[in-house]
Parts: sequence; structure tokens; C-alpha cells
Amino acid sequence: MSLEWIDWFCIGAFFLISLLIGLWSMRKAGKDAGEFFLSGRSMPWWLLGVSMVATTFSADTPNLVTDIVRRDGVAGNWTWWAYLLTGMLTVFVYARLWRRSGVFTDLEFYELRYSGSIAAFLRGFRAIYLGVIFNVLVMAAVCLAGIKIGAVLLDLQAWQTLLLTGLVTLAYSVLGGLRGILMTDFFQFTIAMVGTIWAACFIVNMPDIGGLSTLVSHDAVQDYLQIIPDGSQGSDQLWTLLLIPLAVQWWASYYPGAEPGGGGYIAQRMLAAKDEKNAVLATLFFNIAHYALRPWPWILIALASLIMYPDIPSLIAEFPWIDAEVIDHDLAYPAMLSHLPSGLLGIVIASLIAALMSTISTHLNWGASYIVHDVYKRFLDPEASQRDLVNLGRICTLVLMILASVTALYLQSAKQAFDIIVLMGAGTGLLFILRWFWWRINAYSELSAMIASFVIALILKALDESLLSTGQELMLSVGMTTAIWLSVTFLTRPTERTVLEKFVIAIRPSGGGWNAIKRGMTEVSAHASDHRLSQQLFMVFASTVMVYGILIGTGYALYGRYMGMATCYGVAALATVSLISQRARHFK
Repeated sequence: MSLEWIDWFCIGAFFLISLLIGLWSMRKAGKDAGEFFLSGRSMPWWLLGVSMVATTFSADTPNLVTDIVRRDGVAGNWTWWAYLLTGMLTVFVYARLWRRSGVFTDLEFYELRYSGSIAAFLRGFRAIYLGVIFNVLVMAAVCLAGIKIGAVLLDLQAWQTLLLTGLVTLAYSVLGGLRGILMTDFFQFTIAMVGTIWAACFIVNMPDIGGLSTLVSHDAVQDYLQIIPDGSQGSDQLWTLLLIPLAVQWWASYYPGAEPGGGGYIAQRMLAAKDEKNAVLATLFFNIAHYALRPWPWILIALASLIMYPDIPSLIAEFPWIDAEVIDHDLAYPAMLSHLPSGLLGIVIASLIAALMSTISTHLNWGASYIVHDVYKRFLDPEASQRDLVNLGRICTLVLMILASVTALYLQSAKQAFDIIVLMGAGTGLLFILRWFWWRINAYSELSAMIASFVIALILKALDESLLSTGQELMLSVGMTTAIWLSVTFLTRPTERTVLEKFVIAIRPSGGGWNAIKRGMTEVSAHASDHRLSQQLFMVFASTVMVYGILIGTGYALYGRYMGMATCYGVAALATVSLISQRARHFK
């Protein structure tokens, strides 16, 4: 396909503005490491919230959603919708705790919470594991989506796509630091949402699709429309698509952007907030926008693709110049975009590039912060100057980009990468949730959980795929990993009491899991928990019901099922009223 001048103008303007934002932010970013990685801890909630949403709106996300819908129907999205529970726990429980900790990175938490050389080792080890290995895999999945989009829409080779997007992303990430990334994210998210919604409207109304009512009544999509599995297509589907994600996966697995306990780049954004209230509001906005406002345009395009390209052979026939080995269901998303007219096509391509770059830039800065602060400064050169730290951060950004690009060339589909990432962290989530509320968890608990989940994931992936389903693999990994870290917890010595007492005074954790430490502390009354855990959990429940009500209600509205829509929106409204009634007590 060929692009007109208006398409190239849109793409070129997008690249230019992104670069200008990086240049504008360069002076402040180079001031010190605090500015480069945390933008001076002075950011407002709306900018941080939009940045979180922009980061999770990566180029591979619509491809992943398309892949899921074409395999398992709309209901298959519960594999990531379930992470809303994790997100709302972060909003009302963990956002305040992270901001209160005052750490530079979430890995610095280890030496605040644990004691001894094992705590320092765990901090450095996890910096490499998350900042390099895990982080590179996530970025590679995003780059893979960019490669497929570039092949379909721009007829680019893989290396050409990686070079073009990589250079521009590196430019503003290296120059502007986190401040430049936040400002660019705001611009890029606006472009991404406009392009996505506009594209969905055009595609649904193409003559081959025939409009929304024709789409949802078409024979090719009837088996894919179910939002909530009811077991009518087999108990395995109900168990795999809904029950496991809602009962186990959300708390058991570590996944970037939805980490139990709110770690990773979400923690980085919360630590960059100017106060606790802004940290809470930023994560609340993120979860509402990510789960309630954004999925349906992608889902509609995925459903439309079932009419245009019902199977993989039809995709191979449509794009014979693309290597058949990398053509999978996720290619259907860019395939549908190839039908867009000039002008709109340029905006949509710019929006997809924006989605890719916003995610990559965040992961580059976040990963570099681990290497610089938690490895180099902590272990190699504690007296390093701020200028040296900033320069090293820029070098690490470049190296991470190269590693991610090379790894992307060995992946085949978005779903493949998603399954690997979820499985690699399976079983660690409960520990990340409880370590704030149970004094007995120690550094050995975390180290054993991380190693066990990784080794078990490798073993399960080496087995014949026909032996275990994805859900069975997850349950097995969670069970084994949890048993291992709990056993290690009780077989090893607890953290030193003096460290635990300092943690209680600094963080003021809720719940009874710290009573054994608080008992006898002279300062505990003056630093008692200022929010009841029960109230926080009620707000988690109400906000979750609110978002799910909006999400499912919107789906019923698009399907023309107005009774279901009214019911879901009504439930969401009641949950919203309950949430508002508690806000004064939570934010006092």
C-alpha cells in the first residue's frame, strides 16, 4: 500500500513534536539523577495518570487484544481485565505507602524492609532480573508489534522499523529523562486515542462490515461476542477465561503495569508525585482509563477482522511478502488498519508509533534507573557525581534499546510473549502484597519466590504443549512457587527487629500483621496507621465494581442489549456513590 503526502505529514509532524519535547526537557533532566529518573518528585496526578495509561497503551496491546478475541472471544480479555483488582489495591492501599517510603526506586525498598547482606544482594539481583532480563522481554514484545505494523502499513523490513522508532525514542528519552517522557506521553496518548477511536468507527462502517448492528449479528462473530463466560461452551472455557484470572491470576502473577503491590514503572510514577494525594489520584485515573474507557475500540476492530480475515491462511494470502512464520492472529489488527483512507491512515500510524514509543521510553528510563541507582551507585561507586549518574543513565538507555530490538527478532506473537511474562512471575504476587502487612516475610522469601517462579516457568515451557493448558500451567506454577517461598519464610531467620521497627514508624502499615513488632514500641502510638485497612478494602471493592460496571455496560450498549447496559451502569453508579461517600475520610 502507498501513503499520500498527508499521511507522511502526520507521521513527520508527530516525530518532530516528540523530539522538540525532549529538547525542551533536556536542561532540567541533566541537572541530577533525581530529575532524570523522578522529575524532581514534583509531578501532578493528571500528568502521571495519563503517562501510566500511555505506557500501557503500547503498540502490542491492540495486537494482543485482537489475538485474544480471535482465539477465545471477547471473554478471553478477562486474562488481563482481572488485573483491575491489583490496580485498585495499588490505588487505595499501596500508593500512599510507596510515596511515604521516600525511596528513589522501588528496589531500594528491599533495604528499607529487610536486613543484612541478603537484602543488599536481593536489591542488586532483582535490578538485573527486572531491569534487564524481564524489561527487555517486555520491550521486545512491543517492538515485535511495531515490526508487524511496519510490515503491513509501511512495507518496512524489521530492522528498518526498529531503527526508525528506536532512534527517535532514544533521542527524547536520553535528552529529557522522565520529565520529557511524561510530557511526550501526554501528547502521544492524545494522538493514540483519537486515532484508535476514529479508526474503529471507520472500520465498523466499511461496506464489507456494514455497521455496528450488522457486525454484532454476523455469523462469523456470533461465537466470539460473549463478555462473561457462562459455561455454555464448556466448563474449561469458564474455568480458564474467567475463574482462574479472577480467583488466582490477579494476585499471584507479576506483570508490568499491574504488579501486585504496585511496583515497577507504576511505583516510579507514584514516587515522582508531589505528595500522597497526587499519587493516589494518578493511579485511580490510570485504572479507570485503562480498563473502563479504552478496550472497546480494539475489540470492535478485532471482531471486524473475523469477517475480513477469518483465519491465518487468509492473512498469509493477503500479505505474501511477510514471513509466514511471524503471521499469527495478532497481525489481523494492522491488517484491518491497512483499509483506512489517506489522512486517517497517517494519523493512525502516528498513533501506533506513539503507543510504541511511549511504552518503550518508560521502560528504558525505568530499567536504566535500576542499573544506575540499584547496581552502580549502590555497589560500584556510592560517591558518584550526579553528572556521572545521568550520563550512565543515558548509556544504559541505549544498551537496553539494542537488547530489546535484538530479542524482538526471535518472538512470533504478542500472546506468546504475554504468556511467558505472566508465567515467569506466577506465584510471586501474594508475597508482594503481604510484605507490607506481615512482618515475618524476609529477603529469603522474595529470593526463593523469584528463583522458583523463573525455574518452574522454564520447565513448563520445555514440556510438550499438549500436556498442560495455559491455565493448568499457571495454577501449577503458583502452587509450587507459593509453597516454596512460604516454606523458606518459616525456615529462615526473620528480619532484624530494629529494621522492622523503623519500617513501622516510616510506613505506618495497617492491619494486624505487625502487632508482634508494634507491641512494646514506644513510638508506635505517635505513628499509628492513619487509615483502617477495612475502609481501604471497601474502596477497592467499590471502585472495582464501578469500573467493571462501566466496562461491561459499554459492551452491552454496543451490542444493542440495553437492559444489560442499564443494569451494569446502574450498579456502576451505586458503586460510584459509595466511593464518593468515603473520599473525605481517605484523603483527610
